Amino acid sequence: MPDSILTPKLFKFLRELKRNNDRDWFAENKPRYEADVREPAVELVRQLEKPLAKAAPMLGVVAKGHGGSVMRIYRDTRFSKDKTPYKTNVGISVRHQADNDIHAPGVYIHLAADECFIGAGGWRPERKTLAAFRQAIADDPKGWIRARDNRAFRSVFELSGESLKTSPRDYPRDHPMIEDLRRIDFIAVAPLKQSDLTSPDAIKILVDHIKKAKSLMTFLCDAVDVPY
Repeated sequence: MPDSILTPKLFKFLRELKRNNDRDWFAENKPRYEADVREPAVELVRQLEKPLAKAAPMLGVVAKGHGGSVMRIYRDTRFSKDKTPYKTNVGISVRHQADNDIHAPGVYIHLAADECFIGAGGWRPERKTLAAFRQAIADDPKGWIRARDNRAFRSVFELSGESLKTSPRDYPRDHPMIEDLRRIDFIAVAPLKQSDLTSPDAIKILVDHIKKAKSLMTFLCDAVDVPY
């Protein structure tokens, strides 16, 4: 059996970072961060490349230590009351190929000591994309229900995110799809266990989840006229 890519050391480092979120501690422990967190995360991305090319060819990852799919650990604190300098999670962005041109749906993998999950869809889509999602639901409610309630999708994912308290502009309060039209996030989340991610089957588990997100991803990509 092949070795696991991620190890419990990754989560141990993130737990300790949460207790010691300051620049001096991080500088002293940066070699651990590189060896136990960033390098394994980049290797996870590298090993996702080939299976994703088959399972979801419109999604792509970039296996680079800087400027790739593994997101920066440094927080942007300029406009935040929370001035702690580091994120206490690893975020991996699996972007749609069209994402440079349009806010296209994608996949996100979240690794933290207290919570791991995979998300699929559109989180806080910009105004035109959100309008397109809503219009697609209004135009084809049966298609949306099929995508939303697909058995494989529902076996691991649950729709998440926030919704408006009132009806969005252009849609009456008594619209039959109003609960879905109120959404401002079209994101689905599937929880993952740390043991899933530190097992030799981690890639297989992640790719299987991405495959199961196909009904949602296809509907949302069709709504913004990009292939999936």
